[in-house]
Amino acid sequence: MEKDEIISSIILELRRGTIILSVLSQLDLPVYGYNLVTQLSEKGISVEANTLYPLLRRLESQGILISQWDTEESTKPRKYYQKTQFGEEIYNIIKKHWLDNVSIINSLIEPEVSL
Repeated sequence: MEKDEIISSIILELRRGTIILSVLSQLDLPVYGYNLVTQLSEKGISVEANTLYPLLRRLESQGILISQWDTEESTKPRKYYQKTQFGEEIYNIIKKHWLDNVSIINSLIEPEVSL
């Protein structure tokens, strides 16, 4: 395996672990799938629709999200997703773990500042 392949593989593994947290961070208010892809992309998180939609369905089946169809606003019906109260609890727990891990990892990879 070449260096570029190894790096790509490792980066993909790191990225997979952040997608759920990234998605949940955007669902305080109802958002439809394509708009969610756009929001995340604008913030530097690229997610393909064929990755996002199965994830949204799984999170909904776990009770983390709810969805509702809107057939009135546009000519094309859109399914909107939003965190449930349970989803908000899950989000806050994983967000705390993320922040704790970032702090720990930063202390491992950044040189100590001596005063």
